[in-house]
Amino acid sequence: MPSIQIEIENGVARITLNRPETFNSFNREMALLLQETLDHCNTNDGVRAIVLTGNGKAFCAGQDLNEVTSPELNPGFKKILEEHYNPIVERIRSIEKPILAAVNGVAAGAGANIALACDIVVATEKASFIQAFSKIGLIPDSAGTFFLPRLIGFQKASALMMLGDKVGAKEAEQLGMIYKVFDADSFEEEVHKLALHLAQMPTKALGLTKRLLNQSMTNSLQEQLDMESVLQIESAESEDYREGVNAFIEKRKPVFKGK
Repeated sequence: MPSIQIEIENGVARITLNRPETFNSFNREMALLLQETLDHCNTNDGVRAIVLTGNGKAFCAGQDLNEVTSPELNPGFKKILEEHYNPIVERIRSIEKPILAAVNGVAAGAGANIALACDIVVATEKASFIQAFSKIGLIPDSAGTFFLPRLIGFQKASALMMLGDKVGAKEAEQLGMIYKVFDADSFEEEVHKLALHLAQMPTKALGLTKRLLNQSMTNSLQEQLDMESVLQIESAESEDYREGVNAFIEKRKPVFKGK
């Protein structure tokens, strides 16, 4: 079976990390294939929302340590970061379509940080998040040191990264680390409903919103206001804006086409 599976239906691309025997830990093949799959979703006009999830009991346990300890297979940390994880995070943030991380189990190390780089993160009540790097003498990667402090604050992020504490799904929700927790029994149904809702929304506006959020990480207030002005004009020229206004005036539900 391929290490990455993809299904596209009703505007939703569901990408599944598929190495359940290793708790979906990344090896080089899976990392490169995920990049290819994200590129396909980016250029496919039929995809208006993306779900990233895992097969089996885990979302992703991070790096496959069997690979990095193998003299034959080890690509080295320079390649792992520059060719595996960094390009994945860059794609997640640059694709101007909503990306929903559906965390179905443990998300550890790079697996946790790739999830947190997504636009919306939901989790089953049985899921957990672990900054596991310090347990083996490494530093957090995959943009964890960028996103986690912004999500939950510097002090809490510092403690979680240094101590390597496990954070349950409910606590992650309370901290603002993730959007919402669903019961295990209804998780798949709730993820499907949320993804379908995103796919039926004005994709152009969501993509521009994502671009603004990315820039807000480094912009000054004036730079952000200027950028909002430019992108608001762009969004006002979209077909979806005209449809949204007409639907409001006609008191009906809008039918957005993502254009």
